[in-house]
This record gives sequence, C-alpha cells and structure tokens, in this order.
Amino acid sequence: MGASMGHLEQLVRIACTRPIVIAAIKISLIVGTVLNMVNQGGRILDGLPPSWFHVALNYFVPYCVSTYSAARNEMRRSWNHV
Repeated sequence: MGASMGHLEQLVRIACTRPIVIAAIKISLIVGTVLNMVNQGGRILDGLPPSWFHVALNYFVPYCVSTYSAARNEMRRSWNHV
C-alpha cells in the first residue's frame, strides 16, 4: 500500500509541473471549445443561455485527461531510465 501511495504522490507532483500544466491548458482550451460548440451550439443558436456547468465540464475533463496521461507518460519514461 505504501508503494502505491508513493506512486500517487509522484503522479501528482509530476502533474503539477509547469510544462504539463501549460500543455494541458492549451489542449483543454482547444478540445473544450470544440466540445462546447458541439454540445451547446444548438442552445446558443436558439438564443438560450448555455449550461455553465456543462461548459465548465467541457474544459475540465480534457484538462484532467491530458494532465493524467502526460504525468503517467513521464512516470513510465523515468522507470525505463532507472
């Protein structure tokens, strides 16, 4: 159990590094905007306000996925170099 907690701490530490955060923000802005156009476009074109909860999720989920996959990739690369 201690080893997995160490892995989680390492994952969080890597996920919070500047290059990963910046890359994840860029990806979430692009993917989130596309998702919002697809998911909220009809409402906006009908003159209705968007669901702000869903707008936020459309940016938050790609950020989380991008951050997690980049951090896991960095962890795997570091394990291969040991």
